[in-house]
Amino acid sequence: MNTEQSRGGRPGRLLRADAERNRQRILAAAAELFTERGLEPSLDDVARHAGVGVGTVYRRFPDKASLADALFDERIDALVALAEQAQAEPDAWAALVSFLERSAEILVSNRGLRQILMYAAHGHERGVCARDRMRPAIESLVKRAQADGQLRADLGATDIPMIEFMVAAVAEYAWQVRPAVWRRYLALILDSLRPGSAPGRPLPEPGLSPGEMAEVMDSNPLSLRRSPHKAPTMTIRME
Repeated sequence: MNTEQSRGGRPGRLLRADAERNRQRILAAAAELFTERGLEPSLDDVARHAGVGVGTVYRRFPDKASLADALFDERIDALVALAEQAQAEPDAWAALVSFLERSAEILVSNRGLRQILMYAAHGHERGVCARDRMRPAIESLVKRAQADGQLRADLGATDIPMIEFMVAAVAEYAWQVRPAVWRRYLALILDSLRPGSAPGRPLPEPGLSPGEMAEVMDSNPLSLRRSPHKAPTMTIRME
């Protein structure tokens, strides 16, 4: 009698339950490692942290990019929710600032998420879908603040994610020295977005169009699939 039959004669259900438990353990372990160390940990590191065999990880996630993708959707949901929640703020400027500050806090506190959003999620369907989901909420925040006269008129919705990436880059560079210094630069940027900062000083370049934004993101040379941190390919024998 095999183990599955001795547990009640429903091997398919038990195996599916075990597989899902392992999948959740892998995702939880990856989230912890990526939060602390970015995308540097290998799938072998994730397996050790999850307490499962290396083959178990590779059966479910053939490479690190696919594992990052599995974590990506949930994080995008959280950022979209932030943008939607910010719209409930009665003051248009406070709504935009709330979204920028809170989303920056999420990106800065999670090193792996920063790298996933900035480098790993581009050039494939998930990245395009994420940008499409974020755009309406961000456009609404920008247009509302501009209509209220609280935001410079030459700011475009595509400028918002670029600002987020600049702030995230500051956090990445200063992480070991002063991890909170990004707040200084976000405050400086926010001051520059007020209408009073713009008179007589038009911006030297137009904002990116949505198509240009997609092209910039898709051509990012630090994509996870080309990352120097990507683990070398290896063959796993499945017994």
